[in-house]
Order: sequence, then C-alpha cells, then structure tokens
Amino acid sequence: MSLKLRDKHQQLQSLIIELDHKEKPIWKAVAKGLNRPNRKGFAINLFRLDKLTEGKETIVVPGVVLGTGEISKQLTVAALKFSGSAEQKIEKAGGKCLDIETLVKQNPDGKGVRILA
Repeated sequence: MSLKLRDKHQQLQSLIIELDHKEKPIWKAVAKGLNRPNRKGFAINLFRLDKLTEGKETIVVPGVVLGTGEISKQLTVAALKFSGSAEQKIEKAGGKCLDIETLVKQNPDGKGVRILA
C-alpha cells in the first residue's frame, strides 16, 4: 500500500485500502482524497455540483455532499456521506445517490466517472 492511513474509523480505513489496491488511477485518487485529515476534508454543496456538471454524469465526491442550493441536472453521485436534504434534492431531480463501494462494484474501470471536490 502506498498510502499511510490517517487515524480514522475501521470501515473508512478498509475502504481506503480497497480503493488504493485497485489498478485504475481514478480509484487511487479517490482513496487519496478520503485519506485527507478531517480539517481538510471535502464537502460540496448542490449548487456547486449543478454549476460544475453537464448532466447525466457520474460524479464521485471523496467526502460529504451538502444540500445548500438546488440541482437541476440528473446526476449519479457517489460520496462518503450525504445530508438528508442533498439526497432528497438529487433524487427529486431524477438522479441517484450511491456510496463509493457500490459505484466501484458497478463500474470497476471507472469509465465516465469524474471526481469533484
């Protein structure tokens, strides 16, 4: 393993190890993003997702998706966590909310997946 694990809970550590052992660079980048210190963790609001995406994309957020703002595009979003309002708004717009493990199982090659942070 090339990453030195930070002091995090066991489930997150195993996810980071699993992603780091994948051959595809996108999953290694997600593992690196998840392994950041808590004070530098990723959090992205819906208005930013809406601004930075084209629609019908698959997005990975190595952190938390928050519900500030609105989303008008149909996106598949995988993240470590979602706020309740973010999950509702994404699904109301016709999108899907996944955890990162599910996305890795559905798309092991990472084709068409973008990382947003």
